[in-house]
Order: sequence, then structure tokens, then C-alpha cells
Amino acid sequence: MLDGANPPSPAATVTEPLPAHRLQPLLHDLVSAVMAPTTALSGDDGQIRPIGVQGLFHADSRALSQARLEVDGREPETVGHAPQGPGGARFVALARWLGDPSADPTVRINRVRQVVPGGMSEHIEVVSTASLPVITTVTVDLGCDFAPIEVVKSGGETRPAVAAYGAPGELSWSSGGIRVTVTGTDARAETLESAHAARLCWSVTLEPRSRVTLRWDVAVHDQEAVVIAPACPAEWVTERGGPRLTATDHRLTRLFERSLDDLRSLRLAGADAPGDVFLGAGVPWFLTLFGRDSIWAARMLLPLGTELALGTLRVLARRQGCRLDPGSGEAPGKIMHELRRHEFAVKGDDLRLPAAYYGTVDATPLWISLLHDAWRWGAPEQELAALLPHLDAALGWLGEHGDPDGDGFLEYVDTSGRGLANQGWKDSGDAVRFHDGRQAEPPIALVEVQGYAYQAARQAADLLEAFGRPGAARWRDHAGVLAERFRARFWVDGPQGRFPALALDRDKRPVDALTSNIGHLLGTGLLSTGEEAEVAALLASPAMAGGFGLRTMSAQDGGFSPLSYHCGSIWTHDTAIVVAGLARAGFGTQAARLAEGLLAAGEAFGYRLPELFGGDDRAVLGRPVPYPAACLPQAWSAAAAVTITHAAVGLYPDVPAGRVLLRPLAGAPLGAVAAHGFRLAGTEVSATVNLDGTAGVTGLPAGLLVETVAGGS
Repeated sequence: MLDGANPPSPAATVTEPLPAHRLQPLLHDLVSAVMAPTTALSGDDGQIRPIGVQGLFHADSRALSQARLEVDGREPETVGHAPQGPGGARFVALARWLGDPSADPTVRINRVRQVVPGGMSEHIEVVSTASLPVITTVTVDLGCDFAPIEVVKSGGETRPAVAAYGAPGELSWSSGGIRVTVTGTDARAETLESAHAARLCWSVTLEPRSRVTLRWDVAVHDQEAVVIAPACPAEWVTERGGPRLTATDHRLTRLFERSLDDLRSLRLAGADAPGDVFLGAGVPWFLTLFGRDSIWAARMLLPLGTELALGTLRVLARRQGCRLDPGSGEAPGKIMHELRRHEFAVKGDDLRLPAAYYGTVDATPLWISLLHDAWRWGAPEQELAALLPHLDAALGWLGEHGDPDGDGFLEYVDTSGRGLANQGWKDSGDAVRFHDGRQAEPPIALVEVQGYAYQAARQAADLLEAFGRPGAARWRDHAGVLAERFRARFWVDGPQGRFPALALDRDKRPVDALTSNIGHLLGTGLLSTGEEAEVAALLASPAMAGGFGLRTMSAQDGGFSPLSYHCGSIWTHDTAIVVAGLARAGFGTQAARLAEGLLAAGEAFGYRLPELFGGDDRAVLGRPVPYPAACLPQAWSAAAAVTITHAAVGLYPDVPAGRVLLRPLAGAPLGAVAAHGFRLAGTEVSATVNLDGTAGVTGLPAGLLVETVAGGS
């Protein structure tokens, strides 16, 4: 109400109810424990309540919709929680009505949760420091609804399933090819008033100053799964503990360690090839194969070895497009976007994605770049050679189907009317906007995709030449023509200077918003040295870097909103990719500024960086504002810790050429960093940068020569 305004009269009061509107459930205050393809999402008290997105999920289905602990019919009072390694979480609560009548609590409940692929276990420890015996009843109320993830994501209605009773302490639910079984050790299984809920019950007697541990387990049997737990460990999960990091900035060390736990927990394989490992994109919405996300995560993690990259390449190659299908977006040679158990569709929504969906414009050139980068990091040549026919097919898409109007640029348009309107990494419907806030109309040619295409063409030429295959000259010429066209069509003038536009719209007009997308051009070779300097200066400006990382859109643009999904928020992976590009191009000061923003955000988020967060200025709250529906953990966000470390030490190998370039950030702006257990051509190496900025590497395979270059300013 405005000051001085009169309140509305009763006759003017609106009494009609607002129209129903489904809302996506919020995630930012939930605790996730994941061991792919299974995830538990609960409140910070450990309770799984039948609301929102809480539950135990297996792949694309909710296995338990409720797991609510009570003591004597009351919920314990929560006092804290903490992660317990990959897939684990511990919750601490009090039962203050039990025990001694003193100010200090004497009965404590420790709830330790461990998620495993296809199940979960909980140990409920009741601890008494009371001077008298404690007699109590502990119960866990359970429910199951088998809700598909797309229904949960859209806030849709679900129906509880009816439990069946088996052996003592055993409950089960079944639907289609999925069966969920719960077993409570030494518990009674009871029916509640509602036939759709069930309970495990334990009678507990504690002698003075003693404890008892109760246990219950969940097993999910899924005959229709398309993604499963891998059959082999990652090369960076070893008996020696895998990669290790020491740094003077302890935020980086803690972020690195927590991120490795999350990365271990996000590992998946296809049901048809359990030995080929990739990373599921993120919890809970995208815990499956995503072309772009899985490729970027594997590319960011190449310093930890090439096995994840090779697994990701093979999984996507097996599903490479072979026909034209407007409904799924498939085209010959195209790399897919996402894989689901069934069609991803929501009642009342136009979006209907088939189980295997190809609506992405960038996954194909990124697949080529991952193949090339794995080669540079020393992947076995015979494994790379087996993928070369798929490289040829991907290049076929790059030169033909990716450019339907023949203007020399990769572009997209959803012709089905049921797919994604935007098909770059910023894939929300309103992501592509002009400076004044107007939305661009498709077909859209995104700026970063042209950088990916240029880099992929040149890298493919190197691979073809190295493996004795024809076509290298053609693809170098293709890249040269693309660079000329890009320079003529994309560059615009804005309030802060000259920069590449976000995209070209259907009329080939530059979409003149200043966005983080241009940061992805760094290191692709598409920009000249002078152009890279112009882009670096804009990315480090207050309008782009005034928050805890890099904003997706400048605060000076008409479409800017700090809590927009793609128009002003900060994405962890996006910032990390730009940090890597700035570092490689010699812009150490700008890279360090953005990296420090992520480290500060990591500290605020308990060293688990979410998918994205608000793009507010740092002064607003002094800490980042959560984006309430962000995935956590997410693969390429967790991989950011490795990217920051890699940028700091500046280790850039070219194993086929027999050399390694060392180019650390000048002056060690992130402090001294020592990365142990990086893997180069299958060999563990250590890369360090000291406080004075000097760098070193030890443990290199024989025959590799080291060239040290001073980092940029």
C-alpha cells in the first residue's frame, strides 16, 4: 500500500480465488544424499515428508514418498546435519521430553543415512546420558507413490500406492517393472489408518547412560532401467584415495574434496554397457545421460584421467543419430541431448520429449572436442581409433544438418512444436534476448556454438591428419570461412564497448545482449588476441562480475533478473569454463577474480556448489542468494573445483606431440596450490604453483618435454 493511500472498501476487495497454477517444488533447503542412480532428498532434519520433491528416487521414479521418524509419536527436535562421504548424511536431533528433567538434553537421536545404487539404509541411534532408564517407542512412517520425475518437477498430483506385508518387519510396493522393499531389523510392520501408509515400529528400553541402534533398509528392483550403477570404479577412485590437493586457500581444498565425493556419487552407466562410465547431469531432475552436460563434465575432469572421457564418448557414440526425425530432433551424425526411461511429458504442458531426445545444437561439436582433448591428455590410441567413424559422422552433421539454411553457422529451431524452444546450454524458453529485453525468434545461431564449431573443425582436422584419414584440409578451410563470417556478422557495439552478440535471430539480426556466452569463445581460436582482450575486459566488468562469479547476462541489459534461470543468475560451470578460457588466454587477473567468486560461494554453500545461484551484487546479502530449484549436486558444478585447480597450476599437455606446457596464473592469485594424482597418459603426476608464481610438474611419463610460460596478468 502506498503511504497516505486509503485502504480499499469492502466492496472493492477481491474475494475470487486465484486460478490454479502448478509450481515447481523448491530444492535449496533440502539435504541430498546420492549414489547414482538413487537419491534421497529430505529436510534438514532428515525427515522425508510427502510434500514437494522430498523422497527416495531411483532414476526417473520416486521409490519412497515418505520416511518420517517419530519418538513416542513426536518428531525429535533437529539440531544439525552433515555429509558423510559419497551417498551419506548424518542428522542429529533431541528427544527433550525423555531422560532427566534438566536443562541439558539427555536423550539424543543420531540418524545416519547411506544411499547405495538401488537402495538406502538408515541407522537410528538412540543415545541416553540420563541417570534413569528410558523406555520409548520409535517409529518410521513410510509411503510410496512411484511418481515420475517430470510429474514431481511440475508440481503435479500423485497417488500413493498400497503396501503389501511380507516377512516380519517387511513392507513392499510394486508398479510395472519396479518393486520397492523395506525391511526393518527387529521391527514390527504396522498398518496405519490409511491403507496408503505403513509403519515400522521398535520398542526401546535404555539403561542409564547407554545406547541402542535400530536399522531399516530399502531395496529398489528396477527391470526397466536405462541407466545403472557402473560395473567398474573410476580411475580417480583408487585405494590410495585418488587425487589430493593442498592449497594455502583452504576453501579450494575443501571444495575440491567435497566435489570429488559428489563426482564419485554421480557416476552412471547405460544398462546396455555397464563398463562405460559417464556422469549423470544432476540431482534430482537430470540424473541420467545428458549429451552436453556429460561431455562438459568429462572434459573438465580430464586432469583426473581419460577413462571417464572415453566412457562418455562411447556411450554417446552408440546412440549417435542415424536418421532424420523432427519429433525427436534426431539427424545423421548428431549427438543426443538426453535419455529417459519413457517420454518426458507433463499433463497440460506442450513439452513432450521422447525417451531418446536429440534437441541440442552443441553436443555434437563438443563431442568432437572431447575426443580431441582426450587424445591430447594421452588416451590410448586404439580406443580413440575405434571412435573415428563416429567422428566422421559428427563432421557430416556439422557440415550439413547443423546448418540447414547454408549460411555457414550452426543454428536450431524446434519444428515439432513439442521440444525445447532453445537448444543451447541456456535452454529455457526466454533465454535468448536482445539488449532491450525482447525475445529473439528462431532459428537461432548462438555465439558460443560458433566457437565450438570452429574449434571442433580445427581439432577434427588434427585428429584426421594424425590418424591418416582424409579431410583435414577441408575442415581447416571450413573453420577459416566460419571465422570470417563470424567476424562480419556477430560483433556489435554496446554501452560498455564492442563485443560478440549473443546470437543471430531468424532474420540474421545480432541479438545484442551482453552475456556470459561470449566467454566460451576464449580458447576456441575463433577470436584474435585483441578480440580476446576486449571480451576479457567486459567479462570482468562490474555488470558481469559484480556477484559471486560470472552473471549469465549483464546487469545493464533489459532482460536482466538475478534469479532468472539464464538471464542474470550465476551458473557454476559457466563461470568455471570462462575461468579456464581466461587462464589459458593469459588473462590471469580476470580469471582469478571469477574463481575467487566461486570459492566464496562454495564456502557459503558448505563447499557444495549448486547448479546455479542468484546474480545479486555481493553487497546485497554478503553471501550468494540460492536459486530455489537448482540441482544439487550437479556434475559440471562439482567439476568446477578441478577446473579452478587446473587453471591455477596451468598444466596443458599435448602427449602426441611429446610436450607439456606450464602456464600458471601469474603471481599465484589463488595462493600456493599442489595437485597430486593428476593423470597424464595413464601416469600419476603432481603439478604445483608456489606463492611466487613459479610452477613445476613431477612424475611425467618418459619422453615429454616441459615448456614453462609466464602466466598472464
